[in-house]
Order: sequence, then C-alpha cells, then structure tokens
Amino acid sequence: MNILAFETSCDETAAAIVKDGVTILSNVISSQVEIHARYGGIVPEVASRQHLLTIIPVAEKALTEAGLTLKQVDAIAATVGPGLAGSLIVGVNFARAISQAEDLPFVGINHLEGHIYANWLSGATPELPCLCLIVSGGHSDMILMEDHGSFRRLGSTRDDAAGEAFDKGARILGLPYPGGPSIQDATRGVTTSLSLPRAWLRGSDDFSFSGVKTALLHMAEEKGGERDERWVKQAAAAFQEAIVDVLVSKTIQAALKTGVKQVLLAGGVAANSALRERFKADSPLPVLIPPPILCTDNAAMIASCAYYHRMSGNLHDKGYDVIPGLSFAT
Repeated sequence: MNILAFETSCDETAAAIVKDGVTILSNVISSQVEIHARYGGIVPEVASRQHLLTIIPVAEKALTEAGLTLKQVDAIAATVGPGLAGSLIVGVNFARAISQAEDLPFVGINHLEGHIYANWLSGATPELPCLCLIVSGGHSDMILMEDHGSFRRLGSTRDDAAGEAFDKGARILGLPYPGGPSIQDATRGVTTSLSLPRAWLRGSDDFSFSGVKTALLHMAEEKGGERDERWVKQAAAAFQEAIVDVLVSKTIQAALKTGVKQVLLAGGVAANSALRERFKADSPLPVLIPPPILCTDNAAMIASCAYYHRMSGNLHDKGYDVIPGLSFAT
C-alpha cells in the first residue's frame, strides 16, 4: 500500500510516499528556517504563504523520486493538527483536492502521533507496549503506547516545552535561531563547571523548563558585559545538560514503573546529540531513536501513521477540517 502524505503544521513543507508503513519511497522537505531566522522565530503568515509557493513542487518531487504516478497511490494523508492554522490549511486542502480528484481515501493525522511513527521507519519494529517521549518546539509529552491507536498521556510540560526552552535559552545567550541546533553546536566538546537547577516535580511525570530558563537569564545578567565566547559555550552546555538530565531521568523512571518493553524518542529535540547519547548510555531498556531527518517535521512519519490508521479502517471524510489545537492521548 502506497500512501502519499503531506506535513505543513509549522514551517516545513513536506511530502512523502511510504509503502506498507515502513518503507520510504520518497521524503521531500522544503525548510523555511532561513526565512524565519531573520525574525528570530516563526511568523505564521509568512509560513503559510511559503507553503502555498512550495507545496506543488514538493508534491511533484515526491512522486518523481518514488517513481510513481497518482494512479499508483492508494491513499492520501495530511496533518490536520495541532499546528499553525494557516499552515495546516494549505496541506490539508491540497491533500483533500487530490483525494477528491483521484477518488482516493483521505486520512487525517495528528502531528504528535505522526512523530511517534517515525520509529517505524528506522529499520526496526518497535515492541509494544512502549513509552514514547515526544519532545519538540511546542510539546514535551510522555505517552504510554499500548497498541496502535491506543495511547495514554502520562505527563506533559507545565510551561515551556523543551524545544521552546532551547530557543529562549539561545536568545538569552545571543545564539542564532533555531536555538536547539545552535546550542548543540556551541557545546560540542565543551565541559563546564557551571550548573543550573532542575525541576524534578517529584511524584509526577510532568516536565517544567521555565525555571532553568529563568536561572540562565539571571546567570547571564549577573555576568553582564563580562560574557565572552568561552563563557557562552559553558553556559549553553550547563543549560543543555539540565534539560537533557530531566528528560532522560524522568522518562527512564516512568518506563520502569509502567513495565514497558521499549522507549521511543520522537520530535525535533530528539535530534539533539546529547539527548541521544545520554539515553543510549543510561537506559536499562532498549531505546529507539529515529535518524535526525525523521525527528524533525517530515511527511514520511505522517504516511507511516496513516498506513496503520488505514489498516484499522480509521478514515476521515474528505471534508475533514484542520484543528490547530488538536489534542492527543488524553
């Protein structure tokens, strides 16, 4: 079964074709990072207009790279939420138009659920039940996945998501947007004597990263004009270490408590090398982490997720609308 999927929830215009939920035939991503970097963050109206400009070329390239025509596609999928309303509308309406023109089933996918299914594209089959840590710019969620379509949220962020904290931390330190990659680059090979606090929220599987961000701000203000490149790198390393420490420790604790077979990482922050290395070093359970290109927003993960929805008969009407605040795993 070949599924053509689209992902336009934020600032990447992506199209992909995946066979049987596990084999990537094409995975095309048009990034807007350079466009939004000049503003220090994503401008929703700019993002949606850029999606309009690039979605047709991206779709055509996905078909070309897969060596297929629309006649050889079995279903169309798209992210319907959560995300930026204007961005979502472009992808969903384009996907719906193709499904209607070609009389193909349309599958609407939750962006966060899609991130989890990037793990089915990594050459290994995850063992269920598993614990999924979804960490991105807007989400930090700990999800118990008991089976396909069966999810339960154990914890989430009470304030800043991990990716949001990285962006704000980078801004405090004068590092460029996006913050996660900038902090990762600044901390390569750096050891630091600086330390920042952790919010452990004992007895809860929730996360909180606003405190460590505020502590970094106070540290930077105290340093004032004496901040040099060496200090910035050490501060960035302490900040990254604090966030990684909490994510890894709390996830492993929850995994052991729930008795799952495996831990799955998902979302853009899962591309962070320090987080990946710490999980592999500390987890007593097997940990699956997609390649970095499948951690950040892409359409292959949406196609994989859509395949399992399709196999269960869970389809959406072609008139299905976008839901910017769509929830997941209550």
